[in-house]
Amino acid sequence: MLDRVLQKTGRIDPAAEIHPTALVAEGASIGPGCRIGPWCLVGADAVLGEGVVLASNVVVEGHAEIGDGVQVSPFATIGLAPQDLKYKGEPTRVVIGPRTLIREHATIHRGSVGGHGVTTVGADCLIMCTAHVGHDCTLDHHVILANNVMLGGHVQIADTVFVGGGVAIHQFVRIGRQVVIGGMSGVEADVIPFGAVLGNRARLTGLNLIGLKRRGFQRSQIHTLRAAYRSLFRTAGVFQDRVAATEKAFGAEPAVREILAFIRADSRRGLCRAGRELLEDEDSEAN
Repeated sequence: MLDRVLQKTGRIDPAAEIHPTALVAEGASIGPGCRIGPWCLVGADAVLGEGVVLASNVVVEGHAEIGDGVQVSPFATIGLAPQDLKYKGEPTRVVIGPRTLIREHATIHRGSVGGHGVTTVGADCLIMCTAHVGHDCTLDHHVILANNVMLGGHVQIADTVFVGGGVAIHQFVRIGRQVVIGGMSGVEADVIPFGAVLGNRARLTGLNLIGLKRRGFQRSQIHTLRAAYRSLFRTAGVFQDRVAATEKAFGAEPAVREILAFIRADSRRGLCRAGRELLEDEDSEAN
């Protein structure tokens, strides 16, 4: 059967290794050095780049583009139809960036016509066991989703974000760059870049200071970011007035400008704020 597919399509690189029990549909494109293990299913519209590894029992369906060096563990599925009752089989897509690791039982659904038609996972991401990436989500590069993370449709996650185990993120939420989300949190609103959030109906707990240090931010930059954070979320007054005051006082720092641009951008879910109890705890620690 495999020989027949090779002869008809000519799109399977001769250097690819395909287990005899794997089913590769006519029309699939399999790049050099790919390894497709036992009992995998690769659909007709799939495109696998160089060196992709499907370990075993992996399903790749629909218009799925998987970048070079991606590794997919057993029982993961990529490109299945979105969980959207309005979806009627339109040819939407999923795109996985190079070197991303997708672990056991993870699910990444393709886009919907009600969104922008494509679900995107960037380069060098880690999608851990049983995580779910819903339709029309966009994950940038170096994103880590820990075990059992659930992303509703249309979620946007910027670079170098860590999402802890069991986190649920509501559809249309935006997560800014270099955010850390504590395990078992429920995130209903947008999280500013460099923020740290925690809790059932998550609230900001401060900045992702460990992440900032690991990414090479200077002490002076971190001090400026902390002062800007206090100006935005720990002072009295109308929030838009605080935004203007923060820009005037700290707008020379590019990272602060990034936060302010994120706040001013269009949003379907509003902004995640610091909870009152968290502010009281901070004040107690400061004293």
